[in-house]
Amino acid sequence: MHKLAKMGIGGWVLIAAWIVVLIAGFRPLNAMADEQSVTVFAAASTTNAVTDIAKMFEASHPVKVLLSFASSSTLAKQIGEGAPADVFLSANPQWMDYLAEKNEIVPESRVDLLSNRIVLIAPKDSPVDNVAVDSALDMAGLLKGGYLAMGDPDHVPAGKYGKQAFEKLGLWAAIQDRIARAKDVRAALTLVERAESPLGQVYATDAAISDKVKVVGVFPEDSHPPITYPAALIAGKDNAAARDFLVFLRGPDARAVFEKYGFSVR
Repeated sequence: MHKLAKMGIGGWVLIAAWIVVLIAGFRPLNAMADEQSVTVFAAASTTNAVTDIAKMFEASHPVKVLLSFASSSTLAKQIGEGAPADVFLSANPQWMDYLAEKNEIVPESRVDLLSNRIVLIAPKDSPVDNVAVDSALDMAGLLKGGYLAMGDPDHVPAGKYGKQAFEKLGLWAAIQDRIARAKDVRAALTLVERAESPLGQVYATDAAISDKVKVVGVFPEDSHPPITYPAALIAGKDNAAARDFLVFLRGPDARAVFEKYGFSVR
């Protein structure tokens, strides 16, 4: 007390300044506690588009968007096990159906949002170019002992579509032992970008974002089921922020972003 009594005006001013700093420091924490957030689980192939859309949404809404990207199968299983997602955007209907059967989505919120194509890619400097993806294609010859990079066809949507197309064209038997099974379509893209695989099968939108690969062939649309991306709210997470984000995904601003990245908006 004796020291405090003798403290000059400068000392009191310094203490007051520190109190102001401390109070200011606590305000963001309080604001964060009050801030709304929405957690979006989205297929890896939508990474660039959904990231851009989330930033646009945050700029016009007092909501923080938390994003998680992976294979649709991985995300669906995580949601089924209780992962805290509010919105799910799948790269195929199967994994949305999987959650619907488990009563993990709000049925009336489900919407078919996007369409895509699958393509054959090669490293930018590859001698392979402009091949016709049909039953006469010599895939084994093009691989020259290497491996075809694709999402694991046992569970990754892009790989499932690819396997269905190869089977319909009668090409699967010749290459089924020459597959580099990637955890998701972006991992398959990376293998080709690094020239670790001489060829890859990815979505057209994945090929479009990379300057390290080139499209050498396009799969016929009738060689596989239509590529559809459904979106839905997660059961028990039907809150205002999640609903607003799902509406935003269907709006004109999001449409422009999706189309910029090569998606067809349904």
